[in-house]
Amino acid sequence: MNAPAPFPRHVAVLGAGAVGCYFGGMLARAGARVTLIGRPAHVEAIARDGLVVVRDSGETRIRVAATTDDDAVRDADLVLFCVKSTDTEAAARAIAAPLDPAARVVSLQNGVDNGARLAAVLPQPVYAAVVYVGTIMEGPGRVRHVGRGDLVLGVPRAARGRGDASGDLAAIAATFERAGVPCPLSPDVEAALWTKLVINCAFNAVSALGRARYARMAASAGVRTVMEDAVREAIAVARADDVALDEAALMRAVWDVAAAMGQQFSSTAQDVQRGKATEIDALNGYVVRRGAERGVPVPVNRTLHALVKLLEAAPRA
Repeated sequence: MNAPAPFPRHVAVLGAGAVGCYFGGMLARAGARVTLIGRPAHVEAIARDGLVVVRDSGETRIRVAATTDDDAVRDADLVLFCVKSTDTEAAARAIAAPLDPAARVVSLQNGVDNGARLAAVLPQPVYAAVVYVGTIMEGPGRVRHVGRGDLVLGVPRAARGRGDASGDLAAIAATFERAGVPCPLSPDVEAALWTKLVINCAFNAVSALGRARYARMAASAGVRTVMEDAVREAIAVARADDVALDEAALMRAVWDVAAAMGQQFSSTAQDVQRGKATEIDALNGYVVRRGAERGVPVPVNRTLHALVKLLEAAPRA
């Protein structure tokens, strides 16, 4: 009897921006077969010069396949789904036809409901990874790593019962671990996703509105109060959604992130600076929507969301 083919054979990274390039690059550096699917400027630079990962200690140049063609998922048995949360359904529909029925899909996206949204479009096994990394695209094909670089992996509630989840998760986690990416498994990834969402609600909007790195935010007593209020509101909404979160532990986690990633601008701040659409609707905006549905008041998150939407729509000078 032939031995089963190793999994994963080929990893496609759909939406290879800062997060996708970093984790795809780490896998490629460790010897995995990886294809980055991204924007033309990045693809051209990577094809010409390789993917450059920049750290304070120096630069690492990684040779990795890159393309703009979504059909590149056709030969992949693992897809890392890294598109903006606002594009989840459209991107899932774009790959539905070429995607192998036996492929597995992992969401590495901001927000808590992308796994469910993917599972509603794709019949394949769908998993979710909570991403903790500080990355910035410095230019075409260049990603700067400024802090952390780990994942928490699990099965979203909406995608349970598909395929061999325990075997898939073990193989995916082992692939990341071999690449130097810590990747523990979570029996309740919903709680892990909400934990990350709460942290994002503390940082993302404030960083964008104040054009501030995390260390400067944490150094301001008034800003710390706003961040803590946003956290408490988000926790209340999570609890109303039957997700139990530890407030004291989450407050510690927020300030640990500020200490570990002090030079980071939030992804929302980076989007605003580049004149791009943000994911604020999937962050503070999600808390606002679920709070309204559950009858939980969230005035701080509502204010932060509204102000970022106003900033996002401001005419460019």
